[in-house]
Amino acid sequence: MESRVRYAEIRPYTVPETLEELAGPADGVVVLPTVLDWTPKRVYDLSDDVDLRMLYETVIREAMHVEELRKFLEPVLLSAVWQRLWLPPRARLMWEGRFPRLARRAA
Repeated sequence: MESRVRYAEIRPYTVPETLEELAGPADGVVVLPTVLDWTPKRVYDLSDDVDLRMLYETVIREAMHVEELRKFLEPVLLSAVWQRLWLPPRARLMWEGRFPRLARRAA
């Protein structure tokens, strides 16, 4: 049987050096640029749990530059929602490998 490699298993994911460098908003409404989110949604209310999780999932999956992570992610919110984010397994492993406290919080 032929073994297939899925794109999510090899695509690059961006991970910051520290969580503290993340300086995104902690409240309000965020509009993602089309380079990160090309869907009609693009506007996220951080007070809405579903919107918050969708924004974080999108940014973590799509950010190609650490500056994008810094601009849209906030460390306290990230820690609070981490265990409920739906992420590609490789992206989750990369983030938890660099920030074990995210994995411990989810355990």
